[in-house]
Amino acid sequence: MKELSALAESNEGGKEMQDLAREELQEARQKLLDMQEEVLSALVPEEVVDDRNVVVEVSAGVGGQEAMLFCQEVFNMYLSYAQYRGWEEQVIDYETTEIGGLRHGSIVLNGDYVYGSLKYEGGTHRVQRVPKTEKAGRVHTSTVSVAVLPQPSEIDIQIAEKDLRIETKRASGAGGQHVNTTNSAVRITHLPSGLFAESQSERSQHRNRDNCMRKLRARLYQQQLDHDTHQYTSNRKLQIGGRGRSEKIRTYNYPQDRVTDHRVGVSLHNLAAFMSGTDTFHALVCQLLEEGQREALQEIIFSKN
Repeated sequence: MKELSALAESNEGGKEMQDLAREELQEARQKLLDMQEEVLSALVPEEVVDDRNVVVEVSAGVGGQEAMLFCQEVFNMYLSYAQYRGWEEQVIDYETTEIGGLRHGSIVLNGDYVYGSLKYEGGTHRVQRVPKTEKAGRVHTSTVSVAVLPQPSEIDIQIAEKDLRIETKRASGAGGQHVNTTNSAVRITHLPSGLFAESQSERSQHRNRDNCMRKLRARLYQQQLDHDTHQYTSNRKLQIGGRGRSEKIRTYNYPQDRVTDHRVGVSLHNLAAFMSGTDTFHALVCQLLEEGQREALQEIIFSKN
């Protein structure tokens, strides 16, 4: 690269030689960047759960109807990203509002490196914009909570039937006669931990029970992972999975057409492109993964000193 830089600035070889040197120099720089990424990936081992499928839970936070409307948009963003990545998605919980918002939604995503890609999405997502219901044109701040839970195997999490309290009730929300007459909604509580899961998205009580168990297993597994990894990840800016759920990780500012990730200090413009869950969103996912690798490498280095 030093030789090519000197040749690119030299007048001895003529313009054609300078252009050729600049072209080769650009190729060498790219090769160096690729090598850096390869070395970083080789030094930092993947987490055990990076290849696991996940349950993504999106819930409206503070902000009333506006939070629920944004919750719907965030939910759709993850669905679009799943399609962009070629993952298989299954909606297992979807509780809507009268004006088209979403109180709570859960998606199971199956595919290649799903948890590894989405593990830094867990946390509080804040939106700043003028709500559709706002007549005075004032900007409101609302929040949405996202949890990304790796799916365990039967071996990872074993649940005894005696440790469960299973309750059924009539589903709430839109749905006509079925909602009013059928006790299909299910809530399962794991008594030793106090964790619980609910589902009413299916007409069948049996299917709702299966959805509850899937979510409950994922939450118990996340709790176990949090306990195991708390010591060596406690100082990370990038909290993984459910532990960073109460931390504000990202702001979506519509008046400025900007999204800011507070952990890496990155701001991107063109919110519509970001919310489409395609190239712009994927670029930030990759940047978060790279920063996560750097943090993990620093921990490895300091732990050896």
